[in-house]
Amino acid sequence: MGHDLAFRTALAAGLGLIAAAGNLAGGYFVVRKEWPRKFLQYFLALGAGYMLAVAFIDIIPESVRLGGEGALLYVLIGYFIVHLFEHTVAPHFHFGEETHSEEVSHHHARTTVLLGMVIHTFFDGVAIAAGFLVSTWLGAVIFVAVFLHKLPEGFTVASVVLASGQGKRNALLAAGLLGVATVAGVLLTSSLQGQLKYALPLSGGVTLYVAATDLLPEVNREPNWRLALLVFVGVVSLLIMQHLFHV
Repeated sequence: MGHDLAFRTALAAGLGLIAAAGNLAGGYFVVRKEWPRKFLQYFLALGAGYMLAVAFIDIIPESVRLGGEGALLYVLIGYFIVHLFEHTVAPHFHFGEETHSEEVSHHHARTTVLLGMVIHTFFDGVAIAAGFLVSTWLGAVIFVAVFLHKLPEGFTVASVVLASGQGKRNALLAAGLLGVATVAGVLLTSSLQGQLKYALPLSGGVTLYVAATDLLPEVNREPNWRLALLVFVGVVSLLIMQHLFHV
């Protein structure tokens, strides 16, 4: 049992690094500007559906199993933690490429967006580690959910930095900082294994918020039936994975 837990903890750390690399990749795409922007929208749509399915089908039921109905309170707290930071610390935050330089030209505006996203990505790491502390299956499906929106996260923060007049180097550094926050979330949660009954439902609330409040509105901005279809593909993909692999 101890060896299995050690393996899952190490796996969480490794996948946390891969998720962090997704942030850097998103920043790199903004700096290069040699790829179709629709690619980002496809990630947002697929990620929104998949994350909603993971939250409702896996994370929240497992949280209730571990902590009883009281776990639902921590789901709610997790949801509103992100709401609080995004609407007080970073009130103009949204996923996507920021092109309105007048909105982010001030140092304070740029800093608040970055701080809000660091908090956001820290909980990405919390979710990955909490999932692996429960089981390899839960950790794996949460990792996929996190990874699907890592590219948009890096894309967003790098575009904010560029729009504020900073150079490409600072844009990549900002994307890298998000990756560092993700790894920090993984490591802290892995070291506090006794707090799993709180960490898992908190991450479930964060997952719900990111999918329903951050990603879906960005998808709905585009009147594109392909994006709407991809949301459902995200949901169905988890159901198929459960049927084929989860025993």
